[in-house]
Amino acid sequence: MENKTGIDNAQLMSIIERVEKLNEEMAAIAADTKTVFIDAKSAGFDPKYIKKVIKARKLDPDELDEQNELLKMYGNAAGIQLTLF
Repeated sequence: MENKTGIDNAQLMSIIERVEKLNEEMAAIAADTKTVFIDAKSAGFDPKYIKKVIKARKLDPDELDEQNELLKMYGNAAGIQLTLF
């Protein structure tokens, strides 16, 4: 139903409620993710490196290779040996 401003109140409220629900779901997922990392740490894994592996798995293999080569090149220039994977 439109009001005097020409805004469809029902549609607007539907959008707002959908976004609020998604925000609640994202907060729940963030809490679950935090719990998984706590579990990983208590099992002896380092969450920092798990996050790096997850990030690397999202990359295209060619992009990962390129990043590795650039990291090696920069590391060599700095006198240290570096690799991602």
